[in-house]
Amino acid sequence: MEHHWKELIPVDRYYVSCKTILQEFDRKIITLLYQPLIENGAFSLFMTLWAELEENRLWSEESTHHSLMGLMQCNLHEIFRQRLKLEGIGLLKTYEKKENDVRHFIYELQPPLSPDQFFNDGVLNVFLYNRVGKNKYAKLKRFFSDKQIDSIQYTPITKSFNEIFKSIHPSEMVSNANDEIIEQLIPQEGNNYINNVAKNEPTYLQEAFNFNLFFAGLSESMVPKKAITDKVKDMITKLSFLYEIDPIEMQKITMSSLTMDDKIDIEKLRKEARDWYKFENGDRLPSIVEQVQPITQRTMNDQQVETKEDQLIKQLELISPKKVLMDLADGSVPSAADLQIIEDVMVNQKLLPGVVNVLIYYVLLRTDMKLTRGYVEKIASHWSRKNIKTVKQAMELAKQEHRQYQTWANTNNKKRSASTKKPVRKELLPDWFVEEKQDQVSEEKVEEVDFEKERQKLQERINKYKGNSK
Repeated sequence: MEHHWKELIPVDRYYVSCKTILQEFDRKIITLLYQPLIENGAFSLFMTLWAELEENRLWSEESTHHSLMGLMQCNLHEIFRQRLKLEGIGLLKTYEKKENDVRHFIYELQPPLSPDQFFNDGVLNVFLYNRVGKNKYAKLKRFFSDKQIDSIQYTPITKSFNEIFKSIHPSEMVSNANDEIIEQLIPQEGNNYINNVAKNEPTYLQEAFNFNLFFAGLSESMVPKKAITDKVKDMITKLSFLYEIDPIEMQKITMSSLTMDDKIDIEKLRKEARDWYKFENGDRLPSIVEQVQPITQRTMNDQQVETKEDQLIKQLELISPKKVLMDLADGSVPSAADLQIIEDVMVNQKLLPGVVNVLIYYVLLRTDMKLTRGYVEKIASHWSRKNIKTVKQAMELAKQEHRQYQTWANTNNKKRSASTKKPVRKELLPDWFVEEKQDQVSEEKVEEVDFEKERQKLQERINKYKGNSK
């Protein structure tokens, strides 16, 4: 069940607006710098809205989302999902008004960051590098930069306005012109002059970072509070998001960035954060992935949790795949190889985080806590072809196709046992298999356990592996 219809329906109407005139250069920036991050769906939506706007400059004619669906040849859920991407990256602001059971929206297009702002952003440039690679990133840098001539040896000789022009003496003005001039100077009622507005960065909510905990462990004698300016706080929020740095680690990074005059060096702060990330994760750069299941694909948003399965669905909708791996390993950081498998599945098979969470949960219990690339990719490919989008859909399909997945697992087990000659273990299953109909006959009996018992067994197995690895 999907909930985009609670936010948007085809008869809802909208205007497209912009506070400035978007230029051809803006189009190049969005195409070459933003498109790799937002992907072609959101890029197409922005360009479609822009095309509606261009005819009327700052405001479009009113239209319906049904007509937008026809233009883009996609469903309303996809339009809503791509709209959220544009909002998140700072290319769109959305306003809503309800009138007689019909919603009216204003989609205000935002000009992109300038190349100088983008390549010095600290977040977007890192994501772009990770998406396009070293060589393409270098080409983009060259495309959006130009040689600089040393102008220090030149002397400025530009004349000022009052050196060239002079004001008209009052005696030269028409006597009754004052009121007329004042009237002509202001725009007509309901109109605004076209303006060059500031470029908008993506918004990073400072509430997402626990500054109370950050300041609680920061001694005033070590880092004065006045050193944590709004600009520094903004950069701390960005870096914590980008590199997943918690407040305790950020305290150490901030202290390392303090200058002799008790100020925080922003560039040093960024470098210290990068160095910390490299030390923790090797040379791999962070990827731009949706951390948790998109809100439009959650089925438990407005639902009351009544069963253990509902509880599990809600949990898997609210955490990231990395967090699932950590939780199943009692907080241990997942290996780079496991993270690479999951990232490849999300990128190549286009599976959403919640669906990947079900995949992780299922596979780890079926394969003795091991993420086997071949087995993971085989199931992921099947789910991708089936267009699985929600946690609930993934669970239901896993139940329906359990025999097939068991065959794939047994094939892998036979290959391994042929070389190791160890007996194949009896497989555990996630607790949501317990609710399968009792009249289903299976050639191999499935072990059914309750939620708590299963979690205890899983925890015992984790502890055993930890003890053996020491």
